[in-house]
Amino acid sequence: MGITSAIVLYAVIWFMVFLIVLPLRLVTQGEAGEIVPGTHSSSPSDPKIRRKAIVTTAVTTVLWVIIAWIILSGMITVRDMDWFGRMAPLAVDG
Repeated sequence: MGITSAIVLYAVIWFMVFLIVLPLRLVTQGEAGEIVPGTHSSSPSDPKIRRKAIVTTAVTTVLWVIIAWIILSGMITVRDMDWFGRMAPLAVDG
């Protein structure tokens, strides 16, 4: 895995985890009883984006290390995902 693919893998995992963490512990304006004029009552009253980004980064780093180790160790390769047999067989030396 090259540096570019490692960065892309980290970014994809980060955004997936962020979209999972974003609605956790969400308090809407309707629940808080303080609806700002011009917004929906389901809008967050205090989204705490900084804290959620920090949690996302911590979780992503752990997941990225595990996934990168699996890829770099060769436990899972692209050939393991060739379910339709479209890749040519490996060349045997000797």
